[in-house]
Amino acid sequence: MAIKIEMLRCFCAVAQTGNLSEAADRLGRTQSAVSMTLKHFESHLGKKLFVGERKNHLSALGEQVFEISQKQVRQFDQTVQSIEAAADASHGLIRIASVPSVAALIFPSVLEHMTQRFPGVKVELRDTDTQQVLDALSEGKADIGIASGFHPLKGINAIPLFEDQFGLVCASDHPLMAQPELPTVEDVIAASFVRNALCDLIQTPRFVTAIADAEVTIHNTHSLITMVRTGKWVTILPQTVARFIPETTAFRLLSDLPDKRQVYLYKKEKSRFKQLTNECSAFILSQKLG
Repeated sequence: MAIKIEMLRCFCAVAQTGNLSEAADRLGRTQSAVSMTLKHFESHLGKKLFVGERKNHLSALGEQVFEISQKQVRQFDQTVQSIEAAADASHGLIRIASVPSVAALIFPSVLEHMTQRFPGVKVELRDTDTQQVLDALSEGKADIGIASGFHPLKGINAIPLFEDQFGLVCASDHPLMAQPELPTVEDVIAASFVRNALCDLIQTPRFVTAIADAEVTIHNTHSLITMVRTGKWVTILPQTVARFIPETTAFRLLSDLPDKRQVYLYKKEKSRFKQLTNECSAFILSQKLG
């Protein structure tokens, strides 16, 4: 028996709700049908996905399968949405994936420009991390991507968009903001530093060495800023991100960290609506973002 997407969807619903009744309501199916689907799934795997019969506690295997299944269900749903959007795009479709810090800068103006320039065009915007931007391009789910760093991809042109300086981000009243001289890498690392994924783009040797043993890493920017706002933690981010942080936080350059984030626009060489892709790319490149 093959594992089908509805089997994964059923398992995820039960894992999320903790019982068959609520899962059945969410899926619009009977409780017995959901129970039977789970039995078939476990029979195919030859192992239990839940501890006991109450479905409120995942087994060790169940935890792994749940994480994988969530991703697959989400990816499947996104694929279906993209296919349906493409089929319904009689006036054209442009799909853009961007890292959040740049998406906040360009999405409003891009949406306004493209819908005015091409009435009836469908625009699909997605903000996500660099790896998922690249995945969307490679998997044909995006026509244009905006990501941090240069990543060669077959059939996709990479064009420099802008660069921005890395610096300290912390609470506005943090001592590192108040001191007269610019902070150093050593100052930042000593002040309860929180590492994030963009730190991997920094090449300054003393910084790379200093963060090697960082105890805390946060990948979600919103969660990161929430931590920093408390005044107990500090981090390093590109200056563009600082345009959207709360007033209770602030950005400051470091005296010994010259690194800049390089942001690239990625454009598919072959896209269904090439005129739209070219027009949109040209508009984004014309904006002053750095």
